[in-house]
Amino acid sequence: MKGGWNVDRAAAALLDCEHEVRDRGPLTEQWPGLDVPTAYAVQTETLRRRLSGGQRITGIKLGLTSRAKQRAMGIDTPLTGWLTDAMALAAGEPVPLPRFIHPRAEPEIVLVMGERLAGPGVTPEDALAAVAEVRAGLEVIDSRFRRFRFTLPDVIADNASSAGYVLGSVAREPGDIDVSAETCVLEADGGPAGSATGAAVLGSPAAALALAANDLCMRGQAIEPGWLVFTGGLLDAVPLTPGSRVRARFGSLGELTLTA
Repeated sequence: MKGGWNVDRAAAALLDCEHEVRDRGPLTEQWPGLDVPTAYAVQTETLRRRLSGGQRITGIKLGLTSRAKQRAMGIDTPLTGWLTDAMALAAGEPVPLPRFIHPRAEPEIVLVMGERLAGPGVTPEDALAAVAEVRAGLEVIDSRFRRFRFTLPDVIADNASSAGYVLGSVAREPGDIDVSAETCVLEADGGPAGSATGAAVLGSPAAALALAANDLCMRGQAIEPGWLVFTGGLLDAVPLTPGSRVRARFGSLGELTLTA
């Protein structure tokens, strides 16, 4: 440990940035010894503080699940983070920009859990069998690090850049949809911003869910019934600035729009 850094200090620093709506340099610049297990301990401490403040867990998210996003961020490993009710945004309502530092939006396939899912050894087939519903989602990410510049331990400690989310109203049963083939077309400010299928996420959102269950198991945790699992951005996130309009049109899961 360098300069007095530890789990409590790092958790406090990140939450202070969130509450004060300001960014900072990566933790690893001041704490070069921060590794992945310790970063997850920081993430767990930030969650503990959120829960002690009255928030409740609504699910988990995966980050950096697509190869394109991994290359863009210079990171080669997916990661998990927590979602709480304080991050839920009202569908149809403008994004409350003053809450965020430099928000970006990305479309995702969301799996709503019907059964508890615990590793180790969870397969994509096991994972999908525990799902009650499949929905569309738009996640708002908002790194507490300046210019979204971070290492893997930094972004893990920062709860995978979690900030907000909107859930689609169309629900499909897992047996009625091919989550790997589900299409998504993203538009930003009236123009095309890309298209993808569910296969962009580790080959299948079911594989992302299995990875999350097996990853959480190593920290003594599981995915609980009723939780939302945001399986990872299908496309590069687009900035949300005053006047922005982002629309995601899914093949069978309807469409979602965020305005700012």
